[in-house]
Amino acid sequence: MAKKTPTKPAKPAKAPAKGGASGKKATTGGGSRTSVSTLPVDAEPKARVGKPRLQAHYEDVVRARLIKEFGLKNPNMVPRLVKIVLNVGLGEGAKTPRLIDVAVEELAQVTGQKAVITKAKKAIANFGLRAGMPVGCAVTLRGARMYEFLDRFISLTVPRMRDFRGLPTKSFDGRGNYTFGIKEQMVFPEIDYDKVESVHGMDITLVTTAGRDDLAMALLREFGWPFRGETPTSLRVA
Repeated sequence: MAKKTPTKPAKPAKAPAKGGASGKKATTGGGSRTSVSTLPVDAEPKARVGKPRLQAHYEDVVRARLIKEFGLKNPNMVPRLVKIVLNVGLGEGAKTPRLIDVAVEELAQVTGQKAVITKAKKAIANFGLRAGMPVGCAVTLRGARMYEFLDRFISLTVPRMRDFRGLPTKSFDGRGNYTFGIKEQMVFPEIDYDKVESVHGMDITLVTTAGRDDLAMALLREFGWPFRGETPTSLRVA
């Protein structure tokens, strides 16, 4: 004869919470909680609203000063900045490709733009170099990114240089282009010291439409360029 199993007494029902029959929060389909934001969202987020301050300073102040200083009659004769080129040369990159990848990441952090890997055009047996092997990387900046990089370089990077006494005044090429070198990439505030694997320098070229060195020097001087032996012009722009 089968034995009867004792039944457990039923638990007393809990009192309903205030504001409804159950204490659970309202949930949407599937039982997952969702929170809807009421803030407006742009369909295409923008990196920056408006012009960079150096570009606005050039259009509002620098152009008029250069026309008055050099007596330029045609507005198209006023020099302007076309592009800024950052070039990193790594001779050891052919044997250690990891150095090239690190340099590309660092240039992307400094400029906000992905760098292009430069490759050897000729084969040199004495250096163990073959045509097509990676030997460095470069970035070309134009437009708003160019002016923003120039602003950060003058305002933040130059004061971080060790024993800085000004940039040379004889680095023009005779056609209004200015090139100078940096020994360490760690002068840029975007570079993290703890993540630097190797110290390397770079060449920076500022390309203008001046066509003459004196016009190009006056243009850079109006931007507040710290030439050696001169006091840079202070920019009072928002």
